[in-house]
Amino acid sequence: MRRLFLGTLAGVILAGAAFAQGVLKPDPAIRDTIQSQLDAFMADDVGAAFEFAAPNIRRMFRTPETFGAMVRQGYPMVWRPGAVEYGDLREIGGFLWQRVLVTDRAGRQFVLEYQMQDVLGDWRIAGVRVVPAPGVSA
Repeated sequence: MRRLFLGTLAGVILAGAAFAQGVLKPDPAIRDTIQSQLDAFMADDVGAAFEFAAPNIRRMFRTPETFGAMVRQGYPMVWRPGAVEYGDLREIGGFLWQRVLVTDRAGRQFVLEYQMQDVLGDWRIAGVRVVPAPGVSA
């Protein structure tokens, strides 16, 4: 039993260390890009929000209206967030991911990871994924 506990503890420590290795210094420009897009959604300005999307997202959705409809339907917590907190910036698999904790207006919390791409010196959002919130288990 003790050996199992120590083995598990060592695994958790190693996993945490590997996870922390990819943590980078916060980048205000990345946070500004994400916040600017959130502000545009709050103002119902899908044209401005679409400007913060990376070329892959712009090609996929083609118009601000299609993009806005996808966000409204698929990411309502982003369309109308109640509160936003910025977490760690990480490099994972050669990509930069900014973790963002979003609390919707009903008080539910969501952890989002924004994949960021440098496009001609400006940060753009290349994708967003929802990850399990801390303390939530299935």
